[in-house]
Amino acid sequence: MKNILVLTGSARTNGNSDMMAEAFIKGASTAENYIMKYEAGKKDIKGCKGCDTCFSKGKACSFNDDFDELVPLLEKADAIIIATPIYWYSFPSELKGAIDKLYSFIIGSKTLNIKESMLLVCGETSEESDFEGITKSYERIAAIEGWANRGHLIVTGVNAKGDILSKKNLLDKIEQLGTEF
Repeated sequence: MKNILVLTGSARTNGNSDMMAEAFIKGASTAENYIMKYEAGKKDIKGCKGCDTCFSKGKACSFNDDFDELVPLLEKADAIIIATPIYWYSFPSELKGAIDKLYSFIIGSKTLNIKESMLLVCGETSEESDFEGITKSYERIAAIEGWANRGHLIVTGVNAKGDILSKKNLLDKIEQLGTEF
């Protein structure tokens, strides 16, 4: 049994990346994992200010925002799944803010228990090469954090809510990935 944090980047409820997250959760739940979903795209999370005062005021970040409610989930997680749409070849800003604030654990000399990770990403573009920025960023984040990178799944050609449903068996495939985690 694992504690799996599913970190989402979209502000759209029931959007394409949210459906990807839910399919993964459904699969991972069958293995009796403990699943935590955090919808970063719906939160007020600012980017890191580089003040290097992390954990000096009794919490991970010295500034108040919704990252405070994410920290206990990060501390509990054994694995992290990032499910997000691509925005301008990268992560949506709120999700990027949450990722940037992982820096606080490095500065605060705090070790996370996260051992493995995966990226599920979708977007309107039909060119997989347009996802190189987000996948490379994810790979570097996993490497610096010491997470076993379980890979990434790219879904092209989805924009309007529900477009992902036209991708035959895709959500079933993502559910299967969840059972293997």
